[in-house]
Amino acid sequence: MLQKEDIDPDELEERIVEQIQFLSSKSKVQNYNLLAYVKFLNDKKDEALEYLQKAEEAVPVEYPGEVEKESLVTWGNYAWVNYHMDNLTESQAYVKKIESVCKQPGSESPYKMELPQIYCEKGWALLKFGGKYYEKAKENFEKARQKDPENPEFNLGYAITVYRLEDYYAKKHSGKGSSLEPLRIAVKLNPNDILVIPLLALKLQETNRVKEGEKYIEEALRKYPDIPYVLRYAAKFYRKKGDVEASLQHLKKALSLTPNSGFLHHQIGICYRTQYFALKKEVSKGKFQLIGEMFELMRLCIFHFNKVVERKTRFAYAYIDLANIYAEHGQLKKADETFQKVFAMSNLTSTEQQQLHFNYGRFQERHRKSVANALKQYLAGLKITNSSFEKKKCERSLKQLLNKAVKKGAKDAEIFESLGFFCQRTGLKEKAIEAFEKALEMDPANEEYLSAVMNLKVSLES
Repeated sequence: MLQKEDIDPDELEERIVEQIQFLSSKSKVQNYNLLAYVKFLNDKKDEALEYLQKAEEAVPVEYPGEVEKESLVTWGNYAWVNYHMDNLTESQAYVKKIESVCKQPGSESPYKMELPQIYCEKGWALLKFGGKYYEKAKENFEKARQKDPENPEFNLGYAITVYRLEDYYAKKHSGKGSSLEPLRIAVKLNPNDILVIPLLALKLQETNRVKEGEKYIEEALRKYPDIPYVLRYAAKFYRKKGDVEASLQHLKKALSLTPNSGFLHHQIGICYRTQYFALKKEVSKGKFQLIGEMFELMRLCIFHFNKVVERKTRFAYAYIDLANIYAEHGQLKKADETFQKVFAMSNLTSTEQQQLHFNYGRFQERHRKSVANALKQYLAGLKITNSSFEKKKCERSLKQLLNKAVKKGAKDAEIFESLGFFCQRTGLKEKAIEAFEKALEMDPANEEYLSAVMNLKVSLES
């Protein structure tokens, strides 16, 4: 089940309302059902019923030939909400409606029907609840496609989900297993869809087909010049191309249409950060007249990243970006406090945890000048079993810092613990034993070090 703690309900509600307002081609039935669920999570059950009524009214408009089947999800939601409001008569009435449809020939259960549309609707709902649910969203779209392989919407949902999964896990595929082919199929089946064309453009750019990607972006901007969704992905395309000014132009236009968008504030902050570090390089070459402009860009970064965390209270990456720019500004206490807010978050994904440990480790290394604390963070990121780009960064930083520490004659048990774990991970068991034994010399009562030495020796003998 979709969990309230995985989202900011108010922020999600705002995103769905924006989609209803600006993406006229998208299903209002799906969005009204999801809005009803968000209201239910916020304990606003009467408002949930109002959105379910809107969903029910939209069904015959969107699906005139499939009214009963397309109403099943809405009726199920009606039954659920009424049950939790103790409106048992109303709840039972909707259960009977579902039963009357599901009893039709070909159905295995009086309360269940294997309809690809239902898998599709579940997929869209899961997708909106964030990265933790992307795999399940993909499964549902795959089930829908199995039933109807050429369905435009099922292929659209599947392609977007595969793209989001790659983006979420920073997997830059270009061949088999890539989202490129599903995105091409989705665009072919949905040639005017606002959602998928910009994603295909970004994927083409990512796979070194920049000119082809730019054609799609230009086409999308020509067809939909005032749609925030198109503007924000066009902005991302141009920022990655190196044209930060064009990116900012699109982002500011999108922000004028949707002023509370956390996503847009985040992208604007990233643009200003890019410009800040470019100017910092120039200042380091002696162009001191740029210092004032450089610090103004830093101020703008902080402003926009703060706007993001106000709107998207569970957006771990935005907090990390804010913490890093505070550190860059020398506001170390604020940086540390911001990092701690992320550590306090529940239900962080493995990738988010690794990103947090890497960035906090770098903060400890570069700004707090604490080798031991930095190593502890890199090691924590490395110990998380998930394979990600962030894990590789933890490993690389750990290796570099360990080399420096050992060369300087380190005398801290935790440093040798980190070295022991790193050597063990890379298959250098004898070196690992040496490192853990040195750690044990410095901390003789530590049972973890002793256990590590014994286990490694046993594994060498076997």
